[in-house]
Amino acid sequence: MFERLNAIVDKFNELQTELTNPDIISDYNKLKALSKESSDLEETVKKYQEYKDTEAGIEDAKALMKDEELKEMATLEYETLKEKLEVLTKELEILLVPKDENDGKNVIMEIRGAAGGDEANIFAGDLYRMYTYYAEKNNWKIEELHALEGTSGGYSQVEILIKGEDVYKKLKYESGSHRVQRVPVTETQGRVHTSTATVLVMPEVETANIELKESDIKMDVYHSSGAGGQSVNTSNSAVRLTHIPTGIAVTCQVERSQLKNRERAMNMLKIKINDEIRNKEEQKLGEARKNKIGTGDRSEKIRTYNYPQNRVTDHRINFSIMSLDRVMDGELEPVIEALQTEDLRLKLAGETFE
Repeated sequence: MFERLNAIVDKFNELQTELTNPDIISDYNKLKALSKESSDLEETVKKYQEYKDTEAGIEDAKALMKDEELKEMATLEYETLKEKLEVLTKELEILLVPKDENDGKNVIMEIRGAAGGDEANIFAGDLYRMYTYYAEKNNWKIEELHALEGTSGGYSQVEILIKGEDVYKKLKYESGSHRVQRVPVTETQGRVHTSTATVLVMPEVETANIELKESDIKMDVYHSSGAGGQSVNTSNSAVRLTHIPTGIAVTCQVERSQLKNRERAMNMLKIKINDEIRNKEEQKLGEARKNKIGTGDRSEKIRTYNYPQNRVTDHRINFSIMSLDRVMDGELEPVIEALQTEDLRLKLAGETFE
């Protein structure tokens, strides 16, 4: 652990020197990249310095314990510092856990009604509302990219861009199949039904370096409709792009201009293809992936929302909370924190892979 910590300190000091270099200061992109790298290391460097100061304090206290007049006071100081050192050791272990490079990124979220017909679409709309409220509590911004409304309410599909601080860090656990158990509004005999909606969360990656062949992309245009499209539905401004080799398709209709919609759709397509590649790489890890909380796919049932019992259960960590009403109003933090805690425990135990 200490070899890694010393290497981090050396790297941090090297970065501080580089950041004073006039050539770096005059290059905005380099300055931004090095500043971020330095910022990422700073907390660990400060915590390690606090650890070393505490260690030195323990040695001083041990020396003073040999003096009969100071022994009682020095012993108390020694015990206090020993406890502090244990806490600092655990904090340093956590800081050394490899971080997900995507944690600080915005996300593209796709929500679809799945099994259950109209009720599944209504539930997809409820999930959209839940994530919207949760975003508001975190001061994130939501931008709707594409939406297909259900015939009885909700959405058969909706795609949104969520912007803000550490969005992916919190929402990466949401990918998977979400199950609802309740009496649908369309049910006339009061029976509880089970329906599902799927959620896919993808980090908004830099797309400039992802190259796609134009010959591999099919473009369709059509009239915009629904949210974001009411004022432009007299022209073919909405765009659907399909990547022929993978079959991945995206749609964008939020802009008035077909050209701008195509540009947005192209970025979305690159993000989806990148996510597909990343997902396949993770699957190659085989059995090890079963221990990984943060990358559930849409075929995996991750959570149940039981309305009669006012209960939300996350099946990956056997966590339940009896406050479904508040969760659906955006109070998702207790569930997210439980997932983060278990994810960290697995990583510290060496039971997961980056």
